[in-house]
Amino acid sequence: MYWREFCAGVDEVGRGPLAGAVVAAAVVLDTFRTIPGLRDSKALSERKREVLDLEIKEKAQSFCIARAEVEEIDEINILQASLLAMQRAVAGLNGQVDFVVVDGNRTPMFACPSEWLIKGDSKFDAIKAASIIAKVARDREMVEMDARYPGYGLAKHKGYPTPQHLDALKKQGPSPIHRMSFGPCKEALLQKGLSTRA
Repeated sequence: MYWREFCAGVDEVGRGPLAGAVVAAAVVLDTFRTIPGLRDSKALSERKREVLDLEIKEKAQSFCIARAEVEEIDEINILQASLLAMQRAVAGLNGQVDFVVVDGNRTPMFACPSEWLIKGDSKFDAIKAASIIAKVARDREMVEMDARYPGYGLAKHKGYPTPQHLDALKKQGPSPIHRMSFGPCKEALLQKGLSTRA
């Protein structure tokens, strides 16, 4: 059903990290302005993602990047926060949207019909585009957070639970952007003998 002209592709980035917001993007591509090289963001180099990010924003009919904050993740859980970010991304699109296709195996409620597509970020160009601009946006934010909260290596691992990150959590305790509903962050808080965010 996802061949309609005004079809938005939606993807999110950041369900797995221990820190930072979850970011979603929605993109409606222009069928008359092709973007060669679209792929799942994870299959692209950082440099290629940056180039495509600019091209997508220039050529797409519309796009929107939205998020759910750490506090929302901790309050409603990461799955629901991801769906909320997707809803916000679609709601923020300018122009007509007839249909929404979401990467994965479930879709939140939208104002128009929708369906999910497993491995959509490798099958459907609008989802590929959404995955790219969402990842570029979140990665940039984590580089900025690294400067604000040094010692965790956020610029390198983007908040994912690498050995470096887990070790830093044990030594420093969690920062204000760590997800306290996630086990390693909660454990680090308890090890530091803290009852509130560091």
